[in-house]
Amino acid sequence: MIEIKSEREIALLKEAGRIVALCHEEMTKQVRPGVSTQELNDICEKIILEHNATPSFKGYGGFPSAVCASVNEVVVHGIPSKKQILKEGDIVALDIGACYKGYHGDSAWSYAVGNISPKDKLLMQVTHDSLFKGLEQVREGAHLGDVSAAIGNYATSYGFGVVEEFTGHGVGRNLHEDPAIFNFGEPGTGPILKEGMVLAIEPMINAGTKKVRILSDGWTTITKDKSKSAHFEHTIVVRKNGYEILTTL
Repeated sequence: MIEIKSEREIALLKEAGRIVALCHEEMTKQVRPGVSTQELNDICEKIILEHNATPSFKGYGGFPSAVCASVNEVVVHGIPSKKQILKEGDIVALDIGACYKGYHGDSAWSYAVGNISPKDKLLMQVTHDSLFKGLEQVREGAHLGDVSAAIGNYATSYGFGVVEEFTGHGVGRNLHEDPAIFNFGEPGTGPILKEGMVLAIEPMINAGTKKVRILSDGWTTITKDKSKSAHFEHTIVVRKNGYEILTTL
């Protein structure tokens, strides 16, 4: 069942989203060659705690950190480490969640570390743009499949692989709620969107194959061909004629 959120709940979700956006704003200054993913995690956790929120991911299903830090071929759920030092040419996706007064904000962004290759720039740009191609379809009365199809069709038009095992999701008092939001699909299918639905839409796009595998830690997910991956995500609320981004300043 897809919950409809009240305006009171949406206001709390928006504050949770703003705290996540503050973390991403700081990450634009902190991501650089020589920094560890653990340092980035610690900075985000400090910001979240300073704003009377808690990290949504820390302890969730046993995940050990406040941030998912996924570098290069890591698609999602990378665990921050002092030993993982970012280097020139890397891509790092930082997925950040904050819980404020019982409501969650969730947003991922991919960052270039120093100068990256034209191919990697294209991967990041297409993944970013595929998110907004999906968001263009969001309005009351649209089908969820319209969103999924717009994302997948745009990314595959560049020859990139669209990850199928991981999806976007509803957000509210729980970090993951109905519905599952695939990044591929058919227009005119799936649930009909209604005003007040809060959704985290998050394309994960690979430079090569769409196939992934999970490493022995049970979390870190990599591309099967070791090609690079990018990840962008916003939490939004459905409005009558469009959408409102909640994970923004």
